[in-house]
Amino acid sequence: MVSFGASSGLADDTLYLDINQDVAVQLLPFDDIMKVAVAHSPLVKYQNEVANSLNEGYEIAKVQILQNVAGFGNYSTGNQILISSGGTTLPGQGTLGQIANGYRVGVDVRLPLYELFGRKHQVRQAQSNYKAAVHQKEVVELQLKRDLIGIYQDMITTQQLLKILLIDEQASLTAMRVGEVEIQKGQITADAMASTTSRYVQAKTASEQAKGNFLKNVHYFEALVGMPIQRLRRN
Repeated sequence: MVSFGASSGLADDTLYLDINQDVAVQLLPFDDIMKVAVAHSPLVKYQNEVANSLNEGYEIAKVQILQNVAGFGNYSTGNQILISSGGTTLPGQGTLGQIANGYRVGVDVRLPLYELFGRKHQVRQAQSNYKAAVHQKEVVELQLKRDLIGIYQDMITTQQLLKILLIDEQASLTAMRVGEVEIQKGQITADAMASTTSRYVQAKTASEQAKGNFLKNVHYFEALVGMPIQRLRRN
């Protein structure tokens, strides 16, 4: 297990991974990771809200014609002064009683020409906008998957490179330690010792660079997924 916290220089940023075991084996299956990324992606969330908003607009457009229909009802009673002439009344009932008393209900329908010729186009436009938002969400998810595949593969590649360079670093360190003993015994020259030390420094530098690249890819991966890599490890 190798700690990468010291390389990043960030507080509370210690990352423990087994360098000798492939990252793909340590983490959840890629399809599961992709689901997590989609669920946490701000871009996907935003596009989902846009699609929901346009869907509501589509539903409103379908029923907007009802704004031209109005119902009414009232009830009136009491004594009113009514002047009428030539009115026809039923036997035993005056004109005043017919008009002044009782319930009145009805429906008022006003249908502009726009509703006959323009409404269907507005509904189709709202429906098309909603479908476009849904397709745009699919595009965002596809781009997220591409980015995630790329950084996932980069993370695996840099891990494999780091494994090789750590072996080289360990071998160079062993050679330097042996050289330190041999130079004390006079078995090698100072130039040979300097060459051995330089070889170790080069190997150490290469492994630290690989470690930094690997950690950088891990953080990019975490940013895309929206979750720390520790929570993506297999149980």
